[in-house]
Amino acid sequence: MSRRALRRLRGEQRGQEPLGPSALQFVLHDDDDVEEECPKRGPGGRRPRGAGKEGVRVNNRFELINIEDLDEAPGVNGERTDCLLVDAVVSGNKRRAQSGHSESTRGGDAADTAVPSEQSNASSKLRKKKRKQKNKKNAGETSENGLEDIDRILERIEDASGASRPGPPPLSTKKHVLYVEHRHLNPDTELKRYFGARAVLGEQRPRQRQRVYPKCTWLTTPKSTWPRYTKPGLSMRLLESRKGRSAFAFEHSEEYQQTQHKFLAAVESMEPNNIVVLLQSSPYHVDSLLQLSDACRFQEDQETARDLVERALYSMECAFHPLFSLTSGTCRLDYRRPENRSFYLALYKQMSFLEKRGCPRTALEYCKLILSLEPDEDPLCMLLLIDHLALRARSYEYLIRLFEEWEAHRNLSQLPNFAFSVPLAYFLLSQQADLSEQEVSSAREEACVRIQQALTMFPGVLMPLLEYCSVRPDATVATHHFFGPDAEISQPPALSQLVSLYLGRSHFLWKEPATISWLEENVHKVLQAVDAGDPAVEACESRRKVLYQRAPRNIHRHVVLSEIKEAVAALPPDVTTQSVLGFDPLPPLDTIYSYVRPERLSPVSHGNTIALFFRSLLPNYTVEGERPEDGGPGGLHRDQGLNRLMLAVRDMMANFHFHDLEVLPEEHPEGDGEWD
Repeated sequence: MSRRALRRLRGEQRGQEPLGPSALQFVLHDDDDVEEECPKRGPGGRRPRGAGKEGVRVNNRFELINIEDLDEAPGVNGERTDCLLVDAVVSGNKRRAQSGHSESTRGGDAADTAVPSEQSNASSKLRKKKRKQKNKKNAGETSENGLEDIDRILERIEDASGASRPGPPPLSTKKHVLYVEHRHLNPDTELKRYFGARAVLGEQRPRQRQRVYPKCTWLTTPKSTWPRYTKPGLSMRLLESRKGRSAFAFEHSEEYQQTQHKFLAAVESMEPNNIVVLLQSSPYHVDSLLQLSDACRFQEDQETARDLVERALYSMECAFHPLFSLTSGTCRLDYRRPENRSFYLALYKQMSFLEKRGCPRTALEYCKLILSLEPDEDPLCMLLLIDHLALRARSYEYLIRLFEEWEAHRNLSQLPNFAFSVPLAYFLLSQQADLSEQEVSSAREEACVRIQQALTMFPGVLMPLLEYCSVRPDATVATHHFFGPDAEISQPPALSQLVSLYLGRSHFLWKEPATISWLEENVHKVLQAVDAGDPAVEACESRRKVLYQRAPRNIHRHVVLSEIKEAVAALPPDVTTQSVLGFDPLPPLDTIYSYVRPERLSPVSHGNTIALFFRSLLPNYTVEGERPEDGGPGGLHRDQGLNRLMLAVRDMMANFHFHDLEVLPEEHPEGDGEWD
């Protein structure tokens, strides 16, 4: 403490003689007395000692050093008042008033040395406690005031607008079944749970201080090896907001449309290098990235293929509308718009890579995200996949909840994958050790009931499933007509396609010995019901003939994207005979176009037989009038056309190489072939 503060405590002016050790003695009063007597001071600036109640004298001047109110409470004209000093001393020594009074009246050297140490320790503890309480109180008041201000602002906005604004639904105790969690969109979160953070992040370099990329994203993490991001002309706009749901759509600028036309021309050329050249000028063109990713995947370059898909997702996430939410489950993207399909396909390809990488929990989150974009139409038919990912991620409760909530309006039990996956989820849930005996018995009973219903409805699944699992059925099952070869042959083609898709994808989930034993037990119960003439058997047979006449287009699209051989082989001829594009497989028949590709002159209608012949041999050969810069057929120059034709013939003849056939000498068994 400075001398000036000490003089102020003593009540003396500059130039006065120093006081003795007994001069610095303050009389501490209660709060009420201090407030009343604080303005009343003597002529020397000191408080009269005889006024008010009897208080406690502070003999140690160093107890006043770290008083918070002395340093923080300013007075008039920058000086501090003595009243604040008295308040601080009173609050710091209030609890030890009686002990201090008794010790001060005893006198003596022992009292002068022992009392200050005890009082200083107690006062320091009280000051720390008071400071913490004050900070908590200030923080609480600040947060409460901030929340109140935010609530008032939101109320004003709602009152001013009147209409409902797009955004997430109100919070409730139970989350939506398609609710997506941001932390589960990062595969590193799942890998850390499996292998530990040190194994996952050990080889990654620390982040640079300078931020290279413009925004933080949830779907992908930008890499330093990517080209520097520049807006490619892709954006998103809000179409409408109604009943708590918001419809969005991606938009292409004029520059992006020109790039899209170049991409379509590169695809028609059937040359991947043309797409590479296009990506050099437009490194974040989404369709080019997806198409080149497929080419790399076919060449077994999985790392490059996955990197290209992540770059496409990053490009589309940077174009999100501010109100578009990945997690709310209320934002919609119409698949009929070609601009939106790229986002669907990029998410699906990323989900496939995550599943192959061993991250089923993250893949399940991507599957929920795709399904939430258009759950009613389900353009990629994610309901055929979500049960498989839930079982792999061991999210049995989620699969059961999805089935219970959607069975009433979506009839999920009519899909073979849900009919067999839900009882399997109940059975695997009953094997968990953290359940009570009642819960285990209830889950086991529900599993048995549902697997018997599935076997009755889809008897053609059992024998191929046992064959996939390398299990040989007993004689009773193998010779029975209900599960025999007729059950698989008699089912409709659409149902055979669904069964092939499910078995090709999820057969390994049934290979556990406990699962096979449980399945065998329920198969015998089904055979007993069939032999007893259960009417449910005939009802299921009639439903199979009526419900599975023809598979819709979204199921065919899902089969094409899944690339499961057994399911692809079961596609109908009208799907296999048409060309399937990787960047837009089986587009909807009611597509909504926002812009149309300019018509190109057909070489069939504007060419002759000779030109078509040379074009088949030389793809780069074009008649002069077919080029855009010539202005159409009216600008033909016959001489130039003949010259180009002659040059094309010369190039063709120069590329021909004739090799002389080497005549092999005849082998004669007798000698060297000379006459005797």
